[in-house]
Formats: sequence, C-alpha cells, structure tokens
Amino acid sequence: MADNNFDVIVIGAGPGGYVTAIRAAQLGLKTAVVEREHVGGICLNWGCIPTKALLRSAEVYRNMHHAKDYGLSCEKPSFDLDAVIQRSRGVSKQLAGGVGHLLKKNKVTVINGEAKFDGPKKIVVEGKDKGTYTAKNYIIATGARARSLPGLEADGKVVWDYKKAMTPDKMPKSLVVVGSGAIGIEFASFYHTMGADVTVVEIMPQIMPVEDKEVAGLAQKMMTKDGMKILTEAKVANLKRNSDNVVVTVETKDGKKQELTVDRVISAVGVIGNTEGLGLETTKVKVDRNVIDTDEYSATAEPGIYAIGDVAGPPMLAHKAEHEGVICIEKIAGVKGVHPLDPRKIPGCTYCHPQVASVGLTEAKAKDAGYEVKVGKFPFIGNGKAVALGEAEGLVKTVFDAKTGELLGAHMVGAEVTELIQGFVVAMGLETTEEDLMHTVFPHPTLSEMMHESVLDAYGRAIHF
Repeated sequence: MADNNFDVIVIGAGPGGYVTAIRAAQLGLKTAVVEREHVGGICLNWGCIPTKALLRSAEVYRNMHHAKDYGLSCEKPSFDLDAVIQRSRGVSKQLAGGVGHLLKKNKVTVINGEAKFDGPKKIVVEGKDKGTYTAKNYIIATGARARSLPGLEADGKVVWDYKKAMTPDKMPKSLVVVGSGAIGIEFASFYHTMGADVTVVEIMPQIMPVEDKEVAGLAQKMMTKDGMKILTEAKVANLKRNSDNVVVTVETKDGKKQELTVDRVISAVGVIGNTEGLGLETTKVKVDRNVIDTDEYSATAEPGIYAIGDVAGPPMLAHKAEHEGVICIEKIAGVKGVHPLDPRKIPGCTYCHPQVASVGLTEAKAKDAGYEVKVGKFPFIGNGKAVALGEAEGLVKTVFDAKTGELLGAHMVGAEVTELIQGFVVAMGLETTEEDLMHTVFPHPTLSEMMHESVLDAYGRAIHF
C-alpha cells in the first residue's frame, strides 16, 4: 500500500487537473492524478485546442477567397475535409503527448482509470490501474460534459454533439446550430466559412448572451452580413429525424413557427458538471445541480476534499480551472500571499469570425451594480493596422467608474481581439486607473492602439476618430 499513498490525488487530468498536479509536485508534495480517458481532458482533446485548429483552417480558407482584395490570385479555392480534420486531431495528439511528458518530468504518478470515493479518506479506481488509493488531500477536477435537452439528444448521425461536429464524415450543405454560446457560435462560424448554409437558433435576445449587448450586436451584424442566418428569442419546438436530414421546427417569441429542412443539427446548449459516479454521497461534499459547493479556496464541506474548474461552477473556462487549481494547491501547501481568484478579472474569448473577447463588467451590469460609468469606444475603421490588414470592422469598448477611474470592464469584437484582451486583464489586475492607461505608450502601427483610443474616448480625448 506504500506506493498507493500520496499527499495529493487530483481526480481528472484536464487543464485544471494536470496544472494543479504539476504545481503540487513542484511544491514537494507526493502527487498522483487519476484520468479515465485522455490526459489533457476535453479541452485539449475535444474542445479548446482542436476547435482552434479547425477555425484556423477556416480562416486560411476565408483569406484564400479574398486573395484578390490583397492583389493576389488564388483560383478556385478548395479544401480536403479529411485533411482538415486530421490536422486538428494531430494538433491535439501532439499537445496531449506534451502534457504526458510534463507530468512525467515533474514525477507526477498517472493513475489510469475511474476514481470513486469510498468514504472521505480513500478512493477506489476501476480500470487499468485498478486499486485503492489514499491521500491527505483530494482535488476533484472532473470537468463537464455537453448538456442534453429532451428531444435534442445527439445521435451521431443527423444530430451532432461537439465530438461529432469536430469529426464529420462529410461536409453538410446545411445545418442548424442550437445555442450561440462560445461552443455553438464557433461551430457555426467554422461550418459557415467552409460553405455550409448555417442557421443559429438562440433562445436569448442576443447571441453570446454573456457578452456586452453592443459588442454582441455588432458581431451578429457582421455575421449576418457575411451570410449566416441568426434567429434570436427563438427555440427548437420539434425535431423530425430522417435518414439523412432533419426537419427542424423553430418557434419565435411571438409564437410563430417555421420549418427548416437541413442536413445536420449541432446541439450546443451548454455544459454540465461531471459529479455523478464519484461516490460523493459517502462524503460531506455538497452538490447542487451538478456543481460542487466550494469556498473561495476551493474547499468543500468535507475536510481534505477540494473541487476546481467546471465541476465547481462557472465561468466554465480552462484558464479559470488552471488558476483556481494553483490557488487551491498553494493554499494547501501553505504558500504565503495566496489570495482568492477574482471572477471579474477572468477574461472570456470566443474564436468565431469576428472574434469576441471581454473581461469584467458589461456596461449594463456596471450600471445595475450602481456604478456611474464613463464608456469609451473606438472602431477598427479608425486604426491604420486594421485597415492595412483588411480587417476594418470591429469595436473596442471600455467601461470605467466615473468617480474613481477604475477600469470596470473591456469588450472587443474584431480581428485578433482574443490576443489583445490580456492587456486589459493585466491593467485590471494592477488596479490601473484611466490616467495610467492614457499615459501608457502603445506601439504604432498596431491593433493595440485601439485599446488606448477607447480609454481616451471615455474621457473625451480620442484622437483618431
């Protein structure tokens, strides 16, 4: 039993789990991580990474179609779907191998199998490394899975979940995407760019419901201008599955119905935490609607058991899970100066075309919270680098506390904004004021200059628009 006893056992080797395990080992703790399927988790194998590889192929394909705009020639652009998918899978395989190497390098024991608590002090693993394991501390990092709504269950044939949507056997000529959160709108963007006739159905008044209304509205305008169909305040009332197509009945808020016959449907109605089958009923851990209840340092109601990432609740983002895991293990190890994660300072990125990125409060939420706000905006058309790139549509928006100059939020739509947003994340982390930002020198010509101009605009000092 000596080899089966650890200081820390992490359950789940997704982004949160493997990062936490590596940090635990760095702190000198004897560490193991239990994984039932893929090292790297859903994010690396079936989520964040492979979808970005697909979207990169779509981006290059889009640019090929616009070669003439840049004085170039590209006759009859085409693609090999199998090769596009193989590239995506290859990227995931390469990075999963890298995670495995990092775990080995840091002397983290990988236990292959499915873990279940047998009381609060031990777990039983079924699978390749079957056995009973004990630890002083357990960190649950089991992630989440796609939510399934009645009538919208994926069948792998005509109604797809995210796994099938990433590995189609053929390119559909038409499809309906149900849900316009990050997952849904990214798939919609990929398939639309690759030539499919795409309709997005969203029950909320705007696409990407967590984003700033103005930014989401501009993104929708750009997508519909590009030919994508978007139905907001609408729901799927019925699905009729045929052998090679689906008849989708869409009902709008006013009760009107329309039928769409499409090749495929992608269900992207959110995710739900993986809390079942963990034996948590043998512990004091509290679970509410597939979310484990934790305090600010990820501790559950059971001493010695912690939970991080998707299974501990929103925002369900890989980088949140990683940071949360590091805070959790450093608190356990007694590292000085550890402080809780501030959810306001967690950026969100959506890699559709156009890209959308944000951090902090939206304008509406800032006002609802009682702030008097100053709002700055700067359009891509006023930026030299954006015009030179041929990406002159978009917006950078900043929200400040009018009384203190505190940056409350930043919201962007347009080319490469997922790379730009971190500048505002750092600024918020350092409690930078509007004055600090206005006095910062931004390089020219860059897209980042729009960040500067947006701040200036909030205080009536914008130069280039």
